[in-house]
Amino acid sequence: MGIELNVPEIDIEAENKEIVRRYRKLLRTAKPVIKDNDAKLIRKAFELAVDAHKEMRRKSGEPYIYHPIAVAQICVEEIGLGTTSIIAALLHDVVEDTNVELKEIEKKFGKKVASIIDGLTKISGTFSPGSSSQAENFRKMLLTLADDVRVILIKLADRLHNMRTMDSMPRNTQLKIASETIFLYAPLAHRLGLYPIKSELEDLYLKYTHTDQYFFIADKIQQTKASRTKFINEFIAPIENELNKQNLKFTIKGRPKSIFSINNKLQKQKIPFEEIYDLFAIRIIIDCPLESEKSACWQVYSVVTDFYKPNPDRLRDWISTPKQNGYESLHTTVMSKSGNYVEVQIRTTRMDEISEKGYAAHWKYKENTTQSKEVGLEAWLVKVRDVLEASDSSAIDFVNDFRSNLFNDEVYAFTPNGELKVLPAGSTALDFAFEIHTHVGLTCLGAKVNQKLVPISYKITNGDQIEILTSKKQKPTDDWLKIVVTSRAKAKIKDALREDKKVIAATGKEILERKLKHLKYDMNEGLLTDLRTFFNLKTNMELFYRFGISSLQPQDLKRFKEAMDKNLTGKPLQNEVRQSPIMDSKSFEREIKKIRGTDADMLLIGEDMNKIDYTLAKCCNPIPGDDVFGFVTVSEGIKIHRTVCPNAVELMSSYGYRIIKAKWTSQTELSFLAGLRITGTDRMGMVNDITKVISNELQVNMRGITIDTNDGIFEGQIMVYVNNAEHLTQLVKKLKAIMGVVNVFRFDS
Repeated sequence: MGIELNVPEIDIEAENKEIVRRYRKLLRTAKPVIKDNDAKLIRKAFELAVDAHKEMRRKSGEPYIYHPIAVAQICVEEIGLGTTSIIAALLHDVVEDTNVELKEIEKKFGKKVASIIDGLTKISGTFSPGSSSQAENFRKMLLTLADDVRVILIKLADRLHNMRTMDSMPRNTQLKIASETIFLYAPLAHRLGLYPIKSELEDLYLKYTHTDQYFFIADKIQQTKASRTKFINEFIAPIENELNKQNLKFTIKGRPKSIFSINNKLQKQKIPFEEIYDLFAIRIIIDCPLESEKSACWQVYSVVTDFYKPNPDRLRDWISTPKQNGYESLHTTVMSKSGNYVEVQIRTTRMDEISEKGYAAHWKYKENTTQSKEVGLEAWLVKVRDVLEASDSSAIDFVNDFRSNLFNDEVYAFTPNGELKVLPAGSTALDFAFEIHTHVGLTCLGAKVNQKLVPISYKITNGDQIEILTSKKQKPTDDWLKIVVTSRAKAKIKDALREDKKVIAATGKEILERKLKHLKYDMNEGLLTDLRTFFNLKTNMELFYRFGISSLQPQDLKRFKEAMDKNLTGKPLQNEVRQSPIMDSKSFEREIKKIRGTDADMLLIGEDMNKIDYTLAKCCNPIPGDDVFGFVTVSEGIKIHRTVCPNAVELMSSYGYRIIKAKWTSQTELSFLAGLRITGTDRMGMVNDITKVISNELQVNMRGITIDTNDGIFEGQIMVYVNNAEHLTQLVKKLKAIMGVVNVFRFDS
């Protein structure tokens, strides 16, 4: 799309017709879920939204109302939600962006709709430099999860539509929104069982952050479509034939893996596209009554494995024990006649709908299912509520804790009475103790796993039977936070430690007061501020606590007194930290406009070195030609990161307001450090050939080379100075051409 200088005249009549067409399509899709009076209410919401947004346009130039209609359409068509959600989706931006107030919404549409819209409305006001408005907003939205999960579902629909229509956005906004999406919203969609939405959000993230790679994989998938279809047809022919003979009602689909998951494979395994075999999965969906679901799925499994040899390590039975988000399916990986592994998913129509539409479909079937099958999602929501109520940590910590519990696989373990407990993969005996009861967790001494004594740090494996051992003398320590992985356990341990800390801090305060009296000081707020500055501590509580545990001693106070005395003679109390005048992207734009005297919002790396304080981040060592962005730090000016930096997603999703656009200017005379990893089969003269290519052929300076060999295979790391990304690509090509070299790839040192 982009910005056009000659804006064509807007055809209002054509736009109005398009608005009505989209609204009618929404009503047609919603017909099965709306009851008698619902259509009138939806109409009322639509008219209010049209009126409220009538003067507004999206960045692309389209009428803003297209967006709420599209969000409502996703809610119905792709998530399976009903009337309340349609109304809330149509009105989700009116309170935030227009003069319509929440009271008016409540009066016209009731408390439920008003409370959902309140949950979807961002927090207003400013945040301190150390906080993150994105994290605060996410936390607020999650708090409404305790009352109504539809808030999250509509938010996911809103995010999906924004991601689908992001072409007109400036580059730094695209990076911020895409990173926020992969960091928070894709894991949330996964946790709520919305797999198609999760996959699309991941693919769109890749499209905007690693555009070349996204289109490279998309093209390759398109090119191999014909041969893939042929392969799938040949693979399923004998299975179809046999299932027909057994009079089963079924459909079979061949589904390509998402671009994002293929990219992950390429990055992890460092192999070319042609070497990825499991590019797709076969899904067999059976239509059968609820009571015979399990036996029908195993019957199909038996047919599949009659024709193809299964890999026993890759059998996943989520029918006997569904995932916590309600997902049920039988997965197996089998060897095809052509020597490629193929994943086969076997499930019923009901299971398939739950896997496609997640939470909403799960509740649709709720009345017909047994308690054990519905308990997963319900139990997870109870845990979320626990975490939300217990947590008073910073929004960033909270989001990180919450996120770590979203994407994890699960482990299943039993209590001594045979009760099943489902925990995130990587959980320990201590997590299991907190899962039973807070008091059991806080006094946990160790555990017996399958009758064998283990420490609290023991990692649970599927099927373990665990008995927790407790002692009244046991108390939580800071180290426990490194042992547990569940949000619940972390929150409870932090609460207990905080209480202990308060007691120690009270003692520390008394000690500090006594010591200061010896030095002829009165303890007041001004002095405490100076002490905190000198010892680099954030709060008075932290200061008192340090004295309480004797990590700060009388001699430290003497150092402080000396510094104070110097300060009275005009010298600084502490080494002054060089502060950047730039605090966020807006202040950067103001600063660079002053310098260049034109409208500018981009840092030119190479030209702006003397005007704007910036450095290259050591975590990803960007070099000219890399796709990069600037990040405004609190005390070290602007740091330049690669968009593929391991820290990029977290920086952009949590601190989007500090992201600035940046690009390289020509800088051939400068050299930048880059790391290469090289693997292959060992032979005489290999190191000599490698160094010859680097030093002689391309005149590249090496900072270091290490090569290890083991059983005829070598693996090496080379640190080289290059001019730009093109220079590095050339070097990689030359190294790959050396006899015996199997792979060469760049790594972040």
